[in-house]
Amino acid sequence: MSRYEEAGVSIDAQDKAIAKIKRSVASTKTNRVISELGSFGGLLDISFPDMTHPVLVSSADGVGTKLKVAFEMDHHTTVGQCLVNHCIDDILVQGAKPLFFMDYIATGKLEPHVVADVVDGMAIACKQNEMAILGGEMAEMPGFYQAGDYDVAGFIVGVVDKAKLLTGEKVQPGQCLIGLRSTGLHTNGYSLARKIIFEEQKLGVNDKIPGFSETVGECLLAVHKSYYPELWPLLEAEKIKAMAHITGGGFLDNIPRVLPQNCSTKIDLKSFPSLPIFDYLVEKGQVSQREAYRVFNMGIGMIVIVDADDSDAILAQLNADGTQAYRIGEVVEGQRKVHLID
Repeated sequence: MSRYEEAGVSIDAQDKAIAKIKRSVASTKTNRVISELGSFGGLLDISFPDMTHPVLVSSADGVGTKLKVAFEMDHHTTVGQCLVNHCIDDILVQGAKPLFFMDYIATGKLEPHVVADVVDGMAIACKQNEMAILGGEMAEMPGFYQAGDYDVAGFIVGVVDKAKLLTGEKVQPGQCLIGLRSTGLHTNGYSLARKIIFEEQKLGVNDKIPGFSETVGECLLAVHKSYYPELWPLLEAEKIKAMAHITGGGFLDNIPRVLPQNCSTKIDLKSFPSLPIFDYLVEKGQVSQREAYRVFNMGIGMIVIVDADDSDAILAQLNADGTQAYRIGEVVEGQRKVHLID
């Protein structure tokens, strides 16, 4: 055993992990990628002859304490998908098409099969969204992370023609808000959800919530949805005036981020069905309405703002494609507030 291994770091384990993930990463390669895995830096062709003024849009995120559920379930593919999809949705709201993704995985003891599962999930999501994994980093940090624990972060870059950049300046009173169904908690609110379910209700990951067909673990590991496939045609047609990804901060903090100073919104809470998991968390956790709509997505993962005259056609198009979409409110005059209407 080498001295480095005595200190808790295995270069051999890292080599095994890289060998396992090479095929997954290679499967995401697009015609813009001009480097191979293992280079010091990833290379991408950034010629955009179809754009007048290309603007790069970037973001970084993690999946929070959803990882704790993955550890307990020993199921790691979904968190890789969640990470990619969350990052895609974050840049999509500015009108950007995803180009490439990079990841950072840090762990106490590197388990090649776990890393491979996480990256397999990333590759699944990248292929579904026509995006390449351009590179990444694995760090084995004994003494910093507990054995079996890891953290993962994602970094994304996309592109949008400046004339099509969504900034919120096109939002005005009278426009409609359309909400797109989420698949569950996505990647936010897990600290509160875990407290309610595991600590207060004393359920385990393999237990079933009364009335649910899935186990707790299956419910909580539901993949964060990417809205790129459904919304990209509408973005190209310039039918969307603004978009809000409903992540940490829920409705109350995320919608104002895309509103101009003279606009507020009214949300009709009876206009869309809540998901059963949120009903359960609100009831058992005695969560107030305001806190629920600030912590959780409450069944709506993405909100798009459109002209009222276009709303019927857009709803019909989204629902015809299998997306569950609802007209949930309107833009009104105000000071960037969100009014929840029962």
